[in-house]
Amino acid sequence: MPDLPPRFARPGPAGFAIAAGALALVVSAIGGAGVSPTTFAEGLPALARFLAQAFPPDPSRLPNILGALIETFQMAIAGTAFGVLAAVPFGILAARGLAPGRLVRGAARAVIALCRTIPDLVWGLIFVVAVGLGPFAGTLALAVDTIGYCGRFFAEAMEEAERGPQEALAAVGAGRIGIIACAVLPSALPGMIAAALFALEKATRASVVLGLVGAGGIGVELKVAMDLFNYAEAATILICVFVLVLAVEQASQALRRRIIA
Repeated sequence: MPDLPPRFARPGPAGFAIAAGALALVVSAIGGAGVSPTTFAEGLPALARFLAQAFPPDPSRLPNILGALIETFQMAIAGTAFGVLAAVPFGILAARGLAPGRLVRGAARAVIALCRTIPDLVWGLIFVVAVGLGPFAGTLALAVDTIGYCGRFFAEAMEEAERGPQEALAAVGAGRIGIIACAVLPSALPGMIAAALFALEKATRASVVLGLVGAGGIGVELKVAMDLFNYAEAATILICVFVLVLAVEQASQALRRRIIA
């Protein structure tokens, strides 16, 4: 007889307690989040009215919308570029074996964690207060968010870099900077480029939301359209955003495939 596939192991008391606790946590979260099938069903007619007013989309302000969309993409590119450049030294200082000491490494990891844990929308609000309304605030917010995102992956890529070239350079007397520049970074570069491309995709989506708090871009147009109940124009904006994000994702995937190959 052919061997039967293995069955799931029967959980022990500890495993059963963990599963029961996880289930109780999910049920509690659903209740705390106010999830209500009845309320959702009651809201379906309003959703249907929104869709009926949104389609067909209104292209009358398409030139202005495309201009704001270009500004949004420029924010994403500039914020990602600044963030990636700043994430490289933070990644070096946060990587095991590369940081000058444990205190420096801990401080670098704390900065990266701070940039990553605070949402980009909150960074947008902070920089709107600092530099005023407009795309510059959004660019700064995306840069800080990219430092948090790329800094972590850059550090991990450097920690996983091949040890052979590093040991060879150290054996001939190369210093820390020489080892990093000639052995660590070349080995980690493909992973770092892939992380940077993911960061660009993330920044493109985030830049749309940042406009809702006055940080420039297409989000301002979307907020105005929604506030004026101009749902047909809002549909046009959403379609343009969808096309932009899809194009960036497809281009990013193609570049990653070429890098990995």
